[in-house]
Amino acid sequence: MKTNLLLFAAAISFVALTSSCNKNKCSECHYDDINGNEVEMGEFCGDELENLEAVGSYTDSTGYTGVVHCEGH
Repeated sequence: MKTNLLLFAAAISFVALTSSCNKNKCSECHYDDINGNEVEMGEFCGDELENLEAVGSYTDSTGYTGVVHCEGH
């Protein structure tokens, strides 16, 4: 019984640590402009990175919409 409780506590701790690490994950992102040149957007972390990846595109000041690419994604 005590062993099962310890294993359960360890599993919960692992899940909590893993999910909190993903929230702090950061990546450098860019998009390709109309001429195919990479335009650096900077580093995005946590929810901001998740939102950017979910949308998948970025519209610049000229109205051009390019596909966003982030390191490791």
